[in-house]
Amino acid sequence: MSKHRYAVIMAGGGGTRLWPISRKGSPKQLLPLIGQETLFQSTVARLKNLFSPDQILVVTVAEQAREMMEQSPEIPPENYLIEPAPRGTASVVGLAATVLQKRDPDAAMAILPSDHFIRNVDLFHYLLKAAFDVAENGCLVTLGITPTMPSTAYGYIQQGEPLDGEYKYPVYTVKSFKEKPDEQTAQQLLRMGDHSWNSGMFIWRADAILTEIHRQMPDLGKALTGIGDSWNTQKQNDVLNEKWLDLQNVTVDYGVMEKAGKVAVLPAGGLGWSDVGSWYSLFEVLLPDMNGNIATNTGQHLAHETHNTLVYGGGSERLVVTIGVDDMVIVDTNDVLLVCKADQSQKVKEVVEHLKKHRQENYL
Repeated sequence: MSKHRYAVIMAGGGGTRLWPISRKGSPKQLLPLIGQETLFQSTVARLKNLFSPDQILVVTVAEQAREMMEQSPEIPPENYLIEPAPRGTASVVGLAATVLQKRDPDAAMAILPSDHFIRNVDLFHYLLKAAFDVAENGCLVTLGITPTMPSTAYGYIQQGEPLDGEYKYPVYTVKSFKEKPDEQTAQQLLRMGDHSWNSGMFIWRADAILTEIHRQMPDLGKALTGIGDSWNTQKQNDVLNEKWLDLQNVTVDYGVMEKAGKVAVLPAGGLGWSDVGSWYSLFEVLLPDMNGNIATNTGQHLAHETHNTLVYGGGSERLVVTIGVDDMVIVDTNDVLLVCKADQSQKVKEVVEHLKKHRQENYL
């Protein structure tokens, strides 16, 4: 990979949809949900044959940074950019682009969430290289996941005409971004055949995304200019804190991409991608037994007349027994037991909101 190409891992989220395992003090990206590595470690490992450690940046919050440094010590400490407070992905992207452009005026960057699962790493590498080729011609590029079902959990990207130019992978202009749809709309989008799931993975030149931020989000652009001017000086942290806390909480999709000028999408089928966004999503990435059951991070699961059920333990030696249970998710921790129908697991976030509202913060 070119020395002007960088990877930026967005790693500051809380991951409450995988509560009660994922919590404020131990968000899902820091947990070994799939195999021995944490999701963050897996994300870093996927980049190793493409980027040197000094070409990998991590944007996170202070309370997670120390654990990440221990999990992936090869990334230089100065490559961790610390958000003073969560302010949405538009701010995260802007901060990373500002720091990279100051370091390397020709920088191009891939924005990658820290908590995704990708089975086909070779295809992922090929797609990233192809996307950088497009981005270096001034486009803002996104990877769209070819839908396998009418999901209501993701936003959608509608592709337009093939992009002009000679590229090694099919690439299209973007007609529109759509918010997460209801089920009827999702079925309609799937039938149309020209929509991809919005993966949240983006590739662009640092100067190109900063130009769009200044055009569409002038307040953020002005703050980033001040942060950039003070970077690597004694005032760096003071200016960052002062400017950051006044920023609005806005996603890069809504704040920039929906109205950006030159936007392109690479539709990606066959990646074996999941955003590990709910307990149900683990059925897609973990290997079940002959009855469709998955037991992980638990001492032992005795499944009697049980089918298509996920049991996730708290790492103890506790024996979990299920009898006559089908299509369920059972999550057992030291202080919480979650039992729900597998297709209702997205509603965990409603439980989290309930606990917040009733000040039961000790369970969060």
